[in-house]
Amino acid sequence: HQPLHNRFLPPLSVSPAADPAVISPQDPTLLIGSSLVATCTVSPDFPLKAEDLYWTLNGRRLPAASYAALGPSTLSVALARLNGSRQQSGDNLVCHSRDGGISLEPLVFWFLSLPVPPEKPVNITCWSKNMKDLTCKWAPGTEGETFLHTNYTLKYKRRWYGQDNTCQEYHTAGTYSCHIPKDLALFTPYEIWVEASNRLGVAVSDVVMLDILDVVTTDPPSDVHVSRVGDLEDQLSVRWSSPPALKDFLFQAKYQIQYRVEDSSEWKVVDDVGNQTSCRLAGLRPGTVYFVQVRCNPFSIYGSKKAGIWSDWSNPTAASTPRSERVAGGCDPKGGEQNTTLRRELKQFFGWVKKHAYGCSNLGIKLYDQWRVWLQKSHKTRNQV
Repeated sequence: HQPLHNRFLPPLSVSPAADPAVISPQDPTLLIGSSLVATCTVSPDFPLKAEDLYWTLNGRRLPAASYAALGPSTLSVALARLNGSRQQSGDNLVCHSRDGGISLEPLVFWFLSLPVPPEKPVNITCWSKNMKDLTCKWAPGTEGETFLHTNYTLKYKRRWYGQDNTCQEYHTAGTYSCHIPKDLALFTPYEIWVEASNRLGVAVSDVVMLDILDVVTTDPPSDVHVSRVGDLEDQLSVRWSSPPALKDFLFQAKYQIQYRVEDSSEWKVVDDVGNQTSCRLAGLRPGTVYFVQVRCNPFSIYGSKKAGIWSDWSNPTAASTPRSERVAGGCDPKGGEQNTTLRRELKQFFGWVKKHAYGCSNLGIKLYDQWRVWLQKSHKTRNQV
């Protein structure tokens, strides 16, 4: 049989005989956690002594306390409980002279992790799309897979009765995932677990118990429309439809909106939309293109107490705010100190209203609308005088 390390490791690279010194051992294949004693022996043709040498490991100088002089021209180094750097090129142990006269080709060694039984999978999470199926994901144990291939099997059953079932559609949502497309019961708790197996053994995850109604997600909201709000240059109206796939079920829904300007990748999120299917975005920049997305979280399906799972975001929908009608440098024919004070007070009030009208608060939006309409009328009246 071929030796174990030759099956897993690249060929060993050591110093040629013509080097000014020789590093040993000649077969540096190590197990994780093992120790190594290496020696560097200077050729008689070079006037160097053991005290003229030092060692580096992967470019880092090793402390002198780990050295030992084994003869006038031989210096050893002892390395304990090695874990390896996981470099693809291996770990490089190099012997140098203090004056820089010699620096040998490195002694390259690799660490061999012996095949071990698998560890139990962890972090099982599942979701159901519109209560029609179930998809689960998990993570391998802390060490992941070793040199042996590991098979994963997701199993499930009804909690109080029924036989074990095995999921068949793997890798549907990533490497460690499986999809159960049909034949799932509602109002019934399920037990779900994952088995990891290789030639050396089997490991079973902790059992996760869930009800399909508690892990429901849905499609992104459809029919998302974004439009202007009359001539208000800093607002956009967003409307959408509730999830059609859940129209025949008793449930509640909450929504989130995110939006960004055309030339930015940073999204702003509106969390206080609630269960309404429309929202007014306020405090926007005039004459600017915005992209808007909406997502849905169905919850309390048939009285479920769980928080629900957010859907994906809808496709971006774009709309632009009107350009501002204000004329730069325009004058107010009714100026004066009193009018300046009034404008300053109105500006402060306007800032307060704008702050509190952000998002989808109906009260704030109504107050904000009244203020904006009055402001526009006052501008038009002054311009006509």
